[in-house]
Amino acid sequence: MIFRMATREDLPAVLALLADEDRVVDPASIVVDEAQERAFAAIGADARNEMLVLTDDDGAAVLGCLQLTYIPGLGQNGRDRALVEAVRIRADRRGGGLGAELMKLAADRARERGCGLVQLTSNKRRTAAHRFYERLGFARSHEGFKLHLES
Repeated sequence: MIFRMATREDLPAVLALLADEDRVVDPASIVVDEAQERAFAAIGADARNEMLVLTDDDGAAVLGCLQLTYIPGLGQNGRDRALVEAVRIRADRRGGGLGAELMKLAADRARERGCGLVQLTSNKRRTAAHRFYERLGFARSHEGFKLHLES
């Protein structure tokens, strides 16, 4: 497996992973819109954001992805924290350890950057994902809240 920063060519595959976590979506069927292009470019241009992919050995197929955002703060003795978002492993490749490997590599990146904490949120309906994160050592320490803003 290859773990690397996502490139523009990976964007349809990443969006396919995010489109439906229960089935494999063909990246060729994904139409990338202008807002997604802007968001991907902004992630790439921001030194505190990384969109990472896990590919097969030849790099041709994106099997997983996640976004890491490094957040400065006064807590944790002034150490950054890493926020993990958009974690996905392709539906037909789950259960083989790829997700654990992806999360381990993300934690290693955060540790290398001096982060004192890795955090994430997960939809309350994703009970299998919650068991997965707990197996990796994540603790349910806080209750999360979100406010969707209408434009």
